[in-house]
Amino acid sequence: MYVTNGLMLRYTVITIFAAVLLLLVIPFVITQFKEEEARHFEWVSLGETTYQEIEFHNEVQDLNLAGMLFVPEGEGPFPAVVIIHGSGTSRRDSGWYLTLTQYLQENGILVLLPDKRGSEKSEGDWRTASFEDLATDTVAAVDYLKEQDQVSAAEIGVVGLSQGGHIAPVVASQSGDVNYVVNIVGVSILMHELLLYEENHNLRQMGFLPGFADGLAYLTTFLLRNISQPTFWNAIGNFDPLPYWEKLDVESFVLYGEKDTNVPSARSAARLISLSKPNIEVKIYPGSGHALEDPPGEGNSIFRSDALWDIVNFINSMSAP
Repeated sequence: MYVTNGLMLRYTVITIFAAVLLLLVIPFVITQFKEEEARHFEWVSLGETTYQEIEFHNEVQDLNLAGMLFVPEGEGPFPAVVIIHGSGTSRRDSGWYLTLTQYLQENGILVLLPDKRGSEKSEGDWRTASFEDLATDTVAAVDYLKEQDQVSAAEIGVVGLSQGGHIAPVVASQSGDVNYVVNIVGVSILMHELLLYEENHNLRQMGFLPGFADGLAYLTTFLLRNISQPTFWNAIGNFDPLPYWEKLDVESFVLYGEKDTNVPSARSAARLISLSKPNIEVKIYPGSGHALEDPPGEGNSIFRSDALWDIVNFINSMSAP
């Protein structure tokens, strides 16, 4: 009887384990073999653009930096912006950045698109830099623009994309020459919280069931923070952009995509709105993800035209009498 009960218990445990395993694995396998029609987005390529090669220097951290200057047609002086890069290494041929940059240029706004430190032709290493460190690179770019004859010094702003969006208010706190801020899908929550959100959605997109993905995300987040990328996450993991937004005294425009799986848009928007600051305008674009792309069935632009126009309109309003 003891042997029989032991075998029954063993079979029961094996059966339950197999059932759980199937519930976890089957959705993952199905996702890997599921054929989905990939969207082919349209964007601006580097070869379609007209720009000038520039160099400038970050005096605070003694770094030689480089970038591209996109000057509109006409005599100027023009309103001007510095782009703040998102996470990772920057590439000059990024279609997302270039689509925004060319649109601004064609609408009379001068753009400095720098090479992020440690990328392309810029010195330094973004992997060991805090957000406050990275902000000094943008301040140096703003200082460069102030010295250019074709730039209206009273109309210089910063445009941060993704991670650059929550660095943007840091730049404004470091420089009195930033006259406005545009935050494109940059969060207002702690970086550790953002990582957990993003990992959760990455696992779901791989095919893991939501409940299991929720738990597994804690493990993958722990591995990233402590094993895979400890230096990077020690530098930026506890960064909270909200105090910078709270102190921000220039006009700002914040854009989010409703379907963003990289950034918790509703939560980030609510956190900024809770500050009750009239100089912070927040807008969520329905149907769009992290790139603010056209919603499915409404076009294939990597950057939706109404968001692009809203950005131009906001920048132009900064020079209105």
